[in-house]
Parts: sequence; C-alpha cells; structure tokens
Amino acid sequence: MAGVYANFANVSHSDYEFTLTFARVEHEIEDDEIPGVVVSSINMSPRFVGELIAALQDAWSKWETRQGIQNLPEFSSDDEQFRRD
Repeated sequence: MAGVYANFANVSHSDYEFTLTFARVEHEIEDDEIPGVVVSSINMSPRFVGELIAALQDAWSKWETRQGIQNLPEFSSDDEQFRRD
C-alpha cells in the first residue's frame, strides 16, 4: 500500500464540503525557506466527516487504553494480547 508522511494538517470547509490538507513540515529550516510541502488534499462530504470523526475517536480511545496498559508495572512487552488493533 502506498502512503505519504504528514506531520501537519489544515481543515477548511465551505457550505458543501470539508477539505483536509496534509503537509510534511521540516522543523529545521532557514527563514527564507518554504516550511513544508503539501502531500495530500482531500475533499469530503459533511456526512463522511462525521463518520471520520467517530472512527478517529474510537481509534484514539483504543490507543489511550493500550498506552495505559503498557505503562502498568505488570505489563510485559511479550504479552501479545495487548498488541492487537
């Protein structure tokens, strides 16, 4: 699967759609350099944005739970039960 790396996102919208623009920003730049490059721009319907927000919230909740479990003293890095997504 192909993909691109982004460490910055901008969200904008009109009456009809939302636009997510992803960029890769270099943090070590000179004052006269362009700080980053757009790697993808995605237009989507408001309905899809709602579904995306719900999916992100679910994934974030699962990630936070897994991070909390990994930080417990009883957690073993060999315990594969907590490595499944």
